[in-house]
Amino acid sequence: MLDIKIQKTTTPKAKPDENRLGFGNYYTDHMFVMDYTESQGWHSARIEPYHALSLDPAAMVFHYAQESFEGLKAYRTKEGKVQLFRPEKNGERLQSTHERLCIPTIPVEDFVQAVKTLVDVDRDWVPSAEGTSLYLRPFTIATEAHLGVKPSDSYQFLVIASPSGAYYEEGLNPVKIYVEDEYVRAAPGGTGFIKCGGNYAASLAGQMKAHEMGYSQVLWLDGIERKYVEEVGSMNCFFKIDGVIRTAPCVGTVLPGITRMSCIELLRDWGYTVDCETRLSIDEVMQAARTGHLEEVFGTGTAAVVSPVGQLYYEGETAVIGGGKIGEVTQRLYDTLTGIQWGTVADEKGWVVPVE
Repeated sequence: MLDIKIQKTTTPKAKPDENRLGFGNYYTDHMFVMDYTESQGWHSARIEPYHALSLDPAAMVFHYAQESFEGLKAYRTKEGKVQLFRPEKNGERLQSTHERLCIPTIPVEDFVQAVKTLVDVDRDWVPSAEGTSLYLRPFTIATEAHLGVKPSDSYQFLVIASPSGAYYEEGLNPVKIYVEDEYVRAAPGGTGFIKCGGNYAASLAGQMKAHEMGYSQVLWLDGIERKYVEEVGSMNCFFKIDGVIRTAPCVGTVLPGITRMSCIELLRDWGYTVDCETRLSIDEVMQAARTGHLEEVFGTGTAAVVSPVGQLYYEGETAVIGGGKIGEVTQRLYDTLTGIQWGTVADEKGWVVPVE
């Protein structure tokens, strides 16, 4: 267990209008910080007033992108209680990211303690308006001042928090997705299965292209054949074809999403056949759309939770899914997951962690 020192701010910020939060626009009064050195390991865990970082221009994070991040949320129930959703899974995934990037790992229990402590200190920042939450961003950066290419000798692990509304401007209305066949997000043996900034920076060109064409996000194809669907820029993606629900297997190029994992468990509990082992080609998807067998498409992720897809655009052809309306399975997943997260649906899976 971490010995976390707490220094509270003497100049608290004014809280924003909960009905106009947007996503990632505001930050709470405090942040969690912990340092790593080779001689001491992870040490000096603390809560500090939110402040700018001071780093050497030669800090290795700036030059070789040795960094990682996670994303999760704290929710306020109607009774005023504050709770997290499966934070230990984020801690496990952060460990996987650290291992891949040669960053010293952080015990899962320490990760959860750090997150819970920050949320507890800033619990007044957890909004209560419908659909709002406190988005949490844990991240690790390499801090050693060195221009040689090697793993850093020093790091900082931080957690910041941002009261947020809906991730997508469209809300729960179906979004339009552009299927990207020029740029590649990930390739076997790379970093597609972890959360690091480089993956997202490399996706921006495709995302900007999609936005210019009027689409909300990009659906990425595999990096070898440009044939198989993998994931959407900020979401895993599911396809309901002839009653079977399919999603790309996590085989090194797809992020193992916590919301993805939770949806698969719920769907199987409800009796649906879920195929997350077989790859699905974009040609199969478009053919299913042409013949009326593509029943639903939806994305999943911490920020958006569950997001229905109403259109897919690929090679000059537009597939309209479900008449552009949200599907039954998509709606049920959204209602169940958000219900568990906000405490209006019983948590029979033991996924909720209270912040007390």
